[in-house]
Amino acid sequence: MTDFDYVILGGGSAGCALAGRLSEDPRRRVCLLEAGDDGTSWMVSTPAAVLVMAQTRRHMYPFETDPQAGLNGRRGYQPRGACLGGSSAVNAMVYTRGHAIDYDGWAALGNPGWSYAEVLPYFKRSENNETIQDDFHGVGGPLNVALPRTGNPFQQIFLDAARQAGFRLSNDFNGADQEGAGVYQVTQRNGERWSAARGYIHANLGRPNLSVITGARARRVLLDGTRATGVLYAKDGRDHTVHAAAEVIVCAGALQTPQILMLSGIGDGEALRRFSIPVVAHLPGVGANLQDHIDFTFGYRLNNLDLFGLSFGGACRALREIARYRRDRTGMITSNYAEAGAFLKTDPSLAAPDLQLHFVTGIVENHGRKLRRGHGYSCHVCWLRPKSRGTVGLASPDPFAPPRIDPNFYGDPDDLDGMVRSFKLTRRILQAPAFADLRPTDLFTAGVESDDEIRQSLRDRSDTVYHPAGSCRMGSDPMAVVDATLRVHGLQRLRIADASIMPTLVGGNTNAPCVMIGEKAADLIITAA
Repeated sequence: MTDFDYVILGGGSAGCALAGRLSEDPRRRVCLLEAGDDGTSWMVSTPAAVLVMAQTRRHMYPFETDPQAGLNGRRGYQPRGACLGGSSAVNAMVYTRGHAIDYDGWAALGNPGWSYAEVLPYFKRSENNETIQDDFHGVGGPLNVALPRTGNPFQQIFLDAARQAGFRLSNDFNGADQEGAGVYQVTQRNGERWSAARGYIHANLGRPNLSVITGARARRVLLDGTRATGVLYAKDGRDHTVHAAAEVIVCAGALQTPQILMLSGIGDGEALRRFSIPVVAHLPGVGANLQDHIDFTFGYRLNNLDLFGLSFGGACRALREIARYRRDRTGMITSNYAEAGAFLKTDPSLAAPDLQLHFVTGIVENHGRKLRRGHGYSCHVCWLRPKSRGTVGLASPDPFAPPRIDPNFYGDPDDLDGMVRSFKLTRRILQAPAFADLRPTDLFTAGVESDDEIRQSLRDRSDTVYHPAGSCRMGSDPMAVVDATLRVHGLQRLRIADASIMPTLVGGNTNAPCVMIGEKAADLIITAA
C-alpha cells in the first residue's frame, strides 16, 4: 500500500503511541515510518544490555553537538534511539512525568488543554502500573511500569544516605508530591524492557489497517502548496512515496523533527536559502528554543560485586546473574543501572524541585563508552530547569547527514550557578555515613572544594542526560511552530507530536511525557476528523 489516511513519520515513544491508538479503529488506514529496525533484538529487551548498545552504537544515532563554549570547547554526545520504540528502546527505563507546574506552565503560556489536570488522564491511560493504584496512576494501559527486580542493596544505601543528609524519602515520584529520594519505577515487564514499541506496536502488527515500514529514512514531507500530502523516504537504496489522505504527523524527536521540516522547506527562510532549499513556510521557530538537562556525574570506586565493573570476580558474578536472568528474569541483568534517585530543591522556598539525581550501580564515564577496571557507583546531578536555549539546524541538505546541534550548555550563567549548588547538595548525600563507612575512592572530584574549582569541574565533565526538547515549540507567538492542537502554523494537514513541541522542558525524564503527547495527539486528531 502507498495510500493511507495518516502517515506518522518516526517510530519513537510518541509515534508508537499515536500509531497504536489511531489504528484501533479499523476504518483508519495508518502508516508508521521508522528509519531503524523493528526494535526486537535481545539488546533492546535485556535491560542491562544498554551498556552493550553504548559500546557498539547499535540501535543508536551517535550524534554530537557543536563545540560548546560552556564545556570548555568540548563537543557533547547526543545519542538517540534508532529503532522502533526510539529512545524508549535505548534509555534507562526511568518512569517519571515531571512536575504539575510544568504542564500548568504550558497552559499559562497560551496552550489550552495542556494543564496538569488535562494531561494526567493521558498519563493514566497509557500506563499499566503493577504496584501503585491510586488517583495518579493507571491500570491496563499499554506501557508497563514496575519496580526494579534486582534486589540490589545499594538502593537502600542510597536512601539511607539521603535520609542522613536531611532529605525525606518518597515512594512515588509521580504522585501527589515529587520531592524526596526513592527507588525509580521502570518501564519493564517481567524483568524485560517495555519500550513504546512493545506496548503499542508489536502486539498490534496483525491489524490490517496498520502498516509499519522499518528501514525507512525520511527525505522530506511532501507538500502541495501549503498542504501536506505524504512523505518521501528512502529504503534499500531506493526512494518511495506514501500518501496521506488526512494528515502527516512528524514524530522524529527534538533533534530530527526540525531537520525534516527544514529539508521540506519549513523553517527560517534565510537559513533554508543558504542550502538552496525552496521555502514553503517561513517559520523561524523551527529548530529554535532547544532545551536539555545539563548533567554532571560523580564516580566512586568500591570493591563490591553488587556493583557493576570489570574484574575476575565480576565476570564470575555476571555468569551467575545471566543464568539467574534466564531462569526467572530477576537480578543484575534486569538492572536499568539508575535504580534509585531523588528530586530535591536547592532552595527550600522553591515551588518544585530543581535537581534530579540518578544513582547508578556502576561507574559511568563518557556516557558508558569508557570502561574502567574495578567496581564502583556513580551519581548523576541533573539540573531540571535550565535557562539556556540552543538550536537545531542543518549541517547539509543531505537527509542522511546528522543535524547540527547546539544546546548552548551553560549559556545562561544561572545554570552554572544552579549546578554549583546542586554539586554541593549531592556531595552531602555521597559523603553521608552510609557511603563514607564503605570507604570508597573518589575518582573525579577529590580535592574539588571551592566554588571556582567546582565550576571548573562542571565545565570539564558536564554533558546531556539525554532529554532534548522544545525545538518546534507549541504556542501562538511568531516563534511558535505548532498550536495547542499540534498543527503546524500556516500549513494544512501537518502536525508534530514529540518532545520538540514542549514549550519548556519538564522537570524529569522525558519518555513518559512523550508517550503522553502521543496519546493526546491521537485524541486531538480523532476529535478533528
